[in-house]
Amino acid sequence: MKKNTSFPTTTTTVGAELMSEVEGTVQGHRDGHGFLVRDDRQPDLYLSPQEMRAVLHRDRVKARIIRYDRKGRPEGRVLEILERRKAPIIGRLLHESGIWLVAPEDKRYGQDIMVPKNAIANATAGQVVAIELTEAPSLYSQPMGRVTEVLGEIDDPGMEIEIAVRKYEVPHRFTPETLAQSAALPDKVRAADCKHRIDLTDVPLVTIDGEDARDFDDAVYCEPARIGRVKSPNGWRLIVAIADVSHYVKPGEPIDDDAYERATSVYFPRRVIPMLPEKLSNGLCSLNPNEDRLAMVCDMLVTAAGEIHAYQFYPAAICSHARFTYTEVAAILANTRGAEAARRAELVPHLLDLNEVYRALLKSRGQRGAVDFETTETQIVCDENGRIEKIVPRVRNEAHRLIEETMLAANVCAADFIALHKHPALYRVHEGPTPEKKTLLQSYLKALGIGLSISDDPTPGEFQAIAAATKDRPDALQIHTMLLRSMQQAIYTATNSGHFGLAYEAYTHFTSPIRRYPDLLVHRVIKALLHGKRYHLSTGQLEEAPKPRRGAKPVKANGHEGEIWEAAGAHCSANERRADEASRDVEAWLKCRYMREHLGEEFAGTVTAVTSFGLFVTLDALYVEGLVHITELGGEYYRFDEVKQELRGERTGVRYTVGARVRVQVSRVDLDGRKIDFRMVRDTVEDAALIRARRDRLVGRSASAVAELSAVKETDRAVKAAAKGKARNGAPKAGAHPVRAAKAAAHKSSPKATRRH
Repeated sequence: MKKNTSFPTTTTTVGAELMSEVEGTVQGHRDGHGFLVRDDRQPDLYLSPQEMRAVLHRDRVKARIIRYDRKGRPEGRVLEILERRKAPIIGRLLHESGIWLVAPEDKRYGQDIMVPKNAIANATAGQVVAIELTEAPSLYSQPMGRVTEVLGEIDDPGMEIEIAVRKYEVPHRFTPETLAQSAALPDKVRAADCKHRIDLTDVPLVTIDGEDARDFDDAVYCEPARIGRVKSPNGWRLIVAIADVSHYVKPGEPIDDDAYERATSVYFPRRVIPMLPEKLSNGLCSLNPNEDRLAMVCDMLVTAAGEIHAYQFYPAAICSHARFTYTEVAAILANTRGAEAARRAELVPHLLDLNEVYRALLKSRGQRGAVDFETTETQIVCDENGRIEKIVPRVRNEAHRLIEETMLAANVCAADFIALHKHPALYRVHEGPTPEKKTLLQSYLKALGIGLSISDDPTPGEFQAIAAATKDRPDALQIHTMLLRSMQQAIYTATNSGHFGLAYEAYTHFTSPIRRYPDLLVHRVIKALLHGKRYHLSTGQLEEAPKPRRGAKPVKANGHEGEIWEAAGAHCSANERRADEASRDVEAWLKCRYMREHLGEEFAGTVTAVTSFGLFVTLDALYVEGLVHITELGGEYYRFDEVKQELRGERTGVRYTVGARVRVQVSRVDLDGRKIDFRMVRDTVEDAALIRARRDRLVGRSASAVAELSAVKETDRAVKAAAKGKARNGAPKAGAHPVRAAKAAAHKSSPKATRRH
């Protein structure tokens, strides 16, 4: 859970909040305690294990602030349970000492659920089940429930996905009404569907996607074009055709209701939970090669400098002339006389034009100062049983970047078109760093002494300049990671605040309506505007709209309509995060299962994050991340420096920072907690150096003590010799004192005396 660190620290704040009542959602912790995430977004309330006995993870409750700890963090007492989650809880059915119970797979629930013998359905011990609560927990009793669904054995192929979709409440079954409506759709595009559309079936549009792609949202085409009164081409005509999902999915219909509820497709290794039924996502709407399809087209003129000179939107009928993969296109662009190019000879000139317009758009991106960090993404390759066979880096080549830039161009045109008409819609907003993150980043860059920082009102260009200036440094990974973490998460909202990372004043998503609901809404808005109408999200109806004029006052949606657009943005953003969390959960489970086969083995890795409790290390060979707890770093105290993002040993001065190279051993794998623990294996050369340093210090101290002892003995011998001389020779000469003289001579020869001088 994300911790809220903005705790009240003053006596006034604490006094004002003490004994006040607040509402929020319970977030459990696997250690038994929990937190109340407040509705008013104020600091979370700590809930003790005793308080958590009567509530469950994700319950909505009312609580009272009863005290603050010495750091000013509030603690709460539950007063009333406002709402209990009705979603089923997933866990393993156990039979212990004659009692049936379910251990929740999500450890944040904190306690097992008892099941009467007559409520286990046909499940057997050890199976994964879904359970519905029949009796809530209390201070003196455990919760009770009944089995509603038997998922199967924990080792069944794909079980981790079945668990995740229920754990995160991802809708994974279409309603009967949606399936019936989908079945009634035609198998092919009909002639009637092509009326009032531009016929682009003879234009050699092509799709470029990954090898494992099944739904094709977009097709592209480019040719040289003349911009202005010139005799020869000085720019390009770029066509981006996007599947016209809005033609088949109408507001208020069952398919639309299910699509809104999902808001996005969810991608797992070897399986996809689609937003739309397969007949649409992989069939009627997918831009499959050599098949007529309906599309919404963004037709652009791009200058040699990469600026979009003009654009227009229109509905069209298209026919994809080929299905390319990124690997294939990259090979053709790298060698136009190779085997891949020979097989696609008639389309190679158009690919070269696409490459040229991509280069121009890339130049414009650099001039805008858009942030562009090179990161390593990984791909999980599974075997037939759904287990990890290997994890490989997903290499981004020029074809990936080509498609990315063309899609960005279409998206920014869509945002501009909607903003010009002053029509409400969902923008893709990415804001700059918060004041807290900005201050932390400024302090971090200052501590590094690299001579570059960000201003109090930072721009994307400042971030990109720092990234470019530090890309060859040994700590480049650490610096780029801090830059990325300082930025806020992108969201969907009806309020256009621009896109910080891409350096756009307005940006939206237009290019993936098969798998993103916001894109479908953007298509509906653009279609309405093309017909001179306005689209009402609340009703799905259209009404006449005034013609747009630059500088005209915006025609705002009324309060209710505006609230609906904002609610839709919040819903789509939340479901996008839910999909990401479910995907990460499945990948973490698969990686834990994979790493159980490597217990005790040693690997080289890189520190990817530093915290107060240890280091997160990603293994070079396996691309798996795990934790080296601070207790595994050696027998000394390590201090965490938040500004420098490092752990430093107080005695030896050993430092661990992001990007540091280490060697670790796989020590523990917690499949239920999705955690992998490493143990630090010190490098032999480093160990030898530390041993030599300690030995030298000890030897130095020993040598010093021996020298001082020898000096004392020498003094004693001198004193005794002087005394004997006095006895033999009588009184000493005037002005001389034999004992003092001997002591002075011995003192001059002492190393200690030398140090004092």
